[in-house]
Amino acid sequence: MTVLAIYSGKVTQAYGIETAIDKQLVTGDIEIDEYGIITDSCADPKHHGGTERALHHYPQEHYSLWKTQYQALDIERDWLPSSMGENISTLGFDEHNVCIGDQFQWGEVIIEVSQPRSPCFKLNKRWQIDKFSLQMQQTNRCGWLYRVIQPGIVKEGASFTRIQRVDNALTIAQVLDIYFGDPLNIDGLKQLLALPLSTSWQSTIKKRLETGHVENWNFRLFGHP
Repeated sequence: MTVLAIYSGKVTQAYGIETAIDKQLVTGDIEIDEYGIITDSCADPKHHGGTERALHHYPQEHYSLWKTQYQALDIERDWLPSSMGENISTLGFDEHNVCIGDQFQWGEVIIEVSQPRSPCFKLNKRWQIDKFSLQMQQTNRCGWLYRVIQPGIVKEGASFTRIQRVDNALTIAQVLDIYFGDPLNIDGLKQLLALPLSTSWQSTIKKRLETGHVENWNFRLFGHP
């Protein structure tokens, strides 16, 4: 598959917050290191970016679904690729056919799916839609993140090819159904622990299993306790 578009961005003040969600189209050859595209920035390194969340992939198909959903509610927005803060935009890959641990060869670079995106309140700010982050979480249209296994150069037009899938793989949608949809399902959580999920997701899963409690999502989703 050919990646349709690649985006990177710098931290700015926008939508009443400090964010790098507004990303611009990148053309030509691209250098990717262990933290992602070298021209890309992150406003909140505690919750975004880093080696386990180096690149964000968002299916381009979702934009037409969001447009249809919100137009029915008389909410007009420009639903254009890059608006979710993604780095990679494609057609054909989505949460139902991409699995945690999938590895992709992209030019010289090899990347591995590390976790679904955890929607946060900054999406509400960006779209000026209350509870948009919650809608994303409930519909599983979250996209996903990568760790970089092999840094290198991606030449313009380089193919994007899946080269590996782990045993007993779960799709992004299946992981979201457990993690957000049935968060204290013990058997489901144990299934998730067997996957090469990011350290932060693994830590949260272990804590749920140990305590029998689900962490509070309000700050992440809405920006307040």
